[in-house]
Amino acid sequence: MTSQYIKPDTLGQALELLDRHRDEAKVIAGGTAVVLLLQQKLIQPRYLIDLGGLADLSQMERRADGLHIGPLVRLTEIERSAAIGSAYPALAQCVGSVGNVRIRNQATLGGSLAEADYASDPPAFLLGLEAEIELTCTEGVRRVVLAEFMRGLFTTDLRPNELITDIILPPLPGDCRMAYLKFKTRSSEDRPCVGVAALAVMDAGRVSELRLVVGAACETPRRLPQAEALARGLPLSDELISEIADAYAAGIETLDDLRGSAWYRTQMVRVQVRRALEALRHGRR
Repeated sequence: MTSQYIKPDTLGQALELLDRHRDEAKVIAGGTAVVLLLQQKLIQPRYLIDLGGLADLSQMERRADGLHIGPLVRLTEIERSAAIGSAYPALAQCVGSVGNVRIRNQATLGGSLAEADYASDPPAFLLGLEAEIELTCTEGVRRVVLAEFMRGLFTTDLRPNELITDIILPPLPGDCRMAYLKFKTRSSEDRPCVGVAALAVMDAGRVSELRLVVGAACETPRRLPQAEALARGLPLSDELISEIADAYAAGIETLDDLRGSAWYRTQMVRVQVRRALEALRHGRR
């Protein structure tokens, strides 16, 4: 079956098309995932809706409630953005480590979230930033936190007639340190076997808040609030870092795939969590 290609000129047209065709339609943003699925005949939609003409979804703007990133903003733009580099430097590092420059020039942030690939880098870091996602359909707009948006393996809270129309990064406290570490087992351009996003708000050398996310090793990016709470009010000593790393290794249900066995991933979760916390201790921004 040959898909009918449609490129709407406005967001309203795109939403009407989705509302009309729903499960028979597939949306293309950057196309880095959808085109592969089409080539491998894993999907055969009746309609392909290309969002590439919707300039309003390709903007970044700082507002009172945080930095708003349009879903069609490409990873290269985020990597090179002065606003991202000053406020969320490790996010720039995170997206700059995705694949290669050709992929980053094409892939979009919204597409990365909608795909919900467990081995994708950006969702883990965005979860650490406690990002919110704006979802829009012909009936209205709703906003969900990323933790609720990511439902499972390649599964999100996105309904068949909805589009991601905004990604909101809340402001961060002044003394906030962050890091993103990824471990790859096959090549420099490969997706991670384990990725760890870490963020700590510091107060006189002690942790007032810790956010620690493990991605790529499990079905969806995971935080362990009880393990994060171990750091509250304490300096990041070697003993505390080891305790938190052990808690994450024990608490994450890891996956088997070509990049590593579940057992191996568990060991690397421990190693990468420890290294990420050490980076925060040394003041990484």
